[in-house]
Amino acid sequence: MKNSKLTGRLKRMEHLEGLHKRKGLNLVSLMDIFTILVFFLLVSSGTQQLPNSKDMKLPLSVADKTPKETLVIAITKEDILVQGKKVAAISQVLESNDAVIIALEEELKFRSSNSLLAQTDNSAGRAVTIMGDENISYQLLRKILATCRQANYTRIAFAAFQAAKSKG
Repeated sequence: MKNSKLTGRLKRMEHLEGLHKRKGLNLVSLMDIFTILVFFLLVSSGTQQLPNSKDMKLPLSVADKTPKETLVIAITKEDILVQGKKVAAISQVLESNDAVIIALEEELKFRSSNSLLAQTDNSAGRAVTIMGDENISYQLLRKILATCRQANYTRIAFAAFQAAKSKG
């Protein structure tokens, strides 16, 4: 009678040992997670997205080069924004007789001192993208360009919609 209990106990112990020997990860779940992560990273880092604003209509361009990620100055109908932060009102800028926009210059210098680019050689100047309506006044644009130059942002690009190339 003792042998039958021992045999049952041994069977249970062997069964439990067999369960504990099969340690491992469920790779299917991990593969699903990593697949989703890879697709997300590919989609989100593929191209630089400029801020979308309904207040401005960008001019058309036929350039083939994709823009590099830079500091963005957006010019709406009422305000001048740096990376989405309001720095000046256009009405005050146009009323001012100053050649540069002081608030914009301070923000640009602040951004350049806090960026990683400040640690490298900037003898060629920093890069900035100006995004504004196609009907922006020349006087305002001249002040913005002078301010960028004053703050050592000399590699200036203008945001534009890429026009479809005609076949023919």
